Amino acid sequence: MSVIIVDDEPAARRTVRECCEREPDLKVVGEYGDSRAALEAIRSDPPQVLFLDIQMDSMTGMALARALDREQLPLIVFVTAYDHYALEAFEVSAVDYLLKPFDDARFKATVERVRRRHGAADAFDRQGALAALLEQLERSARARADAQPRVLAEAGSRMHMLDVSQVEVVEADRNYVRLTIGREVFHARSTLQQAEKSFHAQPMLRISRSCLVNMHHVKEISRTPRGDFILVVAGGTTVTSSEGFREPVRQYLERLKLAPAQDA
Repeated sequence: MSVIIVDDEPAARRTVRECCEREPDLKVVGEYGDSRAALEAIRSDPPQVLFLDIQMDSMTGMALARALDREQLPLIVFVTAYDHYALEAFEVSAVDYLLKPFDDARFKATVERVRRRHGAADAFDRQGALAALLEQLERSARARADAQPRVLAEAGSRMHMLDVSQVEVVEADRNYVRLTIGREVFHARSTLQQAEKSFHAQPMLRISRSCLVNMHHVKEISRTPRGDFILVVAGGTTVTSSEGFREPVRQYLERLKLAPAQDA
């Protein structure tokens, strides 16, 4: 089956490409970091399978999918780093999803699903499934845009309204969570899991069972001798990942790296 990969992160494209190369019946015929160039290429020569990132700057994966020729619709595997995109919708549609970071087992399961659906569903079936899925995704995106932008927390004897985008670190503290903004620390009565839901519109990375870090504010990263990650946020607070979260943190950071230069 012919494959096109569309993702604006070079490391993410490389990961999908390497996974495809290990499958004998998948042939990568195109790879694009720009969604508009990808759309032109897909319209010109549609692949049988399309691995499509949802979050891209120039044109989202949802917009690209909606712009495809319905008569030559490929089997689409959406790729996303965020599980708030109504992932349950993929399980019952004619397309699938990959949640970054994914492992070989998850990729192979996706490919098996693609194989079963290849040729089994006609273009009309794919159109209906894609339309239903896009509608659910867009509802989820609108809900995310309307997500709670501020939270109420306490410092000393006063209550403060905090902009969630300014919170750098969230840490569990018994029956409370500790919210760090610069040199200031606030407390709110909540579990870390509940706080994570309130902050889902931010790129919060869980680095241990008791700590979330807003990656928008991370300015420096180093490693301990045993391999755990030390993250320093803009306000100067330093937090360290735990052994159990070492690999997920490594995979997240790997996706942020620039692709190495290719030899001429």
